[in-house]
Amino acid sequence: MATDESSIDEVSSLWRQALRVCPAEVQQRVLQLPASTLVKMEELRFRLGQPVEICGAALDRFLHREAGLTDDPGEAWITTEADLSRVVQGVTQSSLYAVEDELRRGFVTMPGGHRVGVAGHVVLYESGAVRSIRSITSVNIRIAKECLGAADRLRPYVARRTDGRPYSVLIVSPPQCGKTTILRDLARQWSEGVISPASRARKVCVVDERSELAGCLAGVPQFRLGPRTDILDACPKAEGLLMAIRSLSPELVVTDEIGRAQDRDAILEATHAGVAVLASAHAGTIEEWRRRPYMSELFEARAFQRYVLLSRRQGPGTVELVLDEHGHPLAGFAGARRGDGP
Repeated sequence: MATDESSIDEVSSLWRQALRVCPAEVQQRVLQLPASTLVKMEELRFRLGQPVEICGAALDRFLHREAGLTDDPGEAWITTEADLSRVVQGVTQSSLYAVEDELRRGFVTMPGGHRVGVAGHVVLYESGAVRSIRSITSVNIRIAKECLGAADRLRPYVARRTDGRPYSVLIVSPPQCGKTTILRDLARQWSEGVISPASRARKVCVVDERSELAGCLAGVPQFRLGPRTDILDACPKAEGLLMAIRSLSPELVVTDEIGRAQDRDAILEATHAGVAVLASAHAGTIEEWRRRPYMSELFEARAFQRYVLLSRRQGPGTVELVLDEHGHPLAGFAGARRGDGP
């Protein structure tokens, strides 16, 4: 993200929104940081008895107990029980019960689509499934940045030249490389019909298991996903993909972080039904993804016609490679370059 005045104002506004759940002293110190630091910030992390940590692009430091940042834990603001309680109460609006369903998945979504991850004592059902998280000892506040145009560079590679129909595309990268941002923007562009002059707008269904693509709050998406997009919020991926195919007649279904046997089966059913799939997966390379359980079957079935490999080498959203259905680099791809958005 460029550090121009509009970007600085946007990021400052996002952090002011997210910081409302934090102790006043922490809010003040963060918002007094230089603009060059604010635009790099992605996460604000609280761990009981440990320094408050600030993470982002080329940024991993602690909040100084007086002003600025420090690399010395001994000089840092240490998270107290009162600090952590203030954050948890702010995030849950003083009711852990009201957000128990979200906590079961390890996070709470705040207004604006900001994601708050939590760690602590995990409470299980007799079956072994996670019921909730109590006695929270760690909180990670991650601001959500909407980057319209983040996927512009991929436009020539995601639609068939013959009829403009969407390819099934898998976006692969390690964590925090911009997968969700790219997915969200591609969904929007297909829904708005701006992929290419030859590609008309398409009906899109987003299966948003972790409430991250749409950032829904009380059912209302916090991000722009286009006028022809239906959203299945907090819906398990496999079930949601099948629900969409059976009842919403999408031309493109979008979901993130595939990896289970059920995901494989649902994706194969979608592609066999003539529905394109846009998805993401955690892996460092396409080969790493193929070696994961169940994923090799998707590759062998040619379920995806395009693979996009992202990194953070030139910032989040760096497109390293675009591959065809056989895993071969596409001719004419210009090589790694950071996207315009993430």
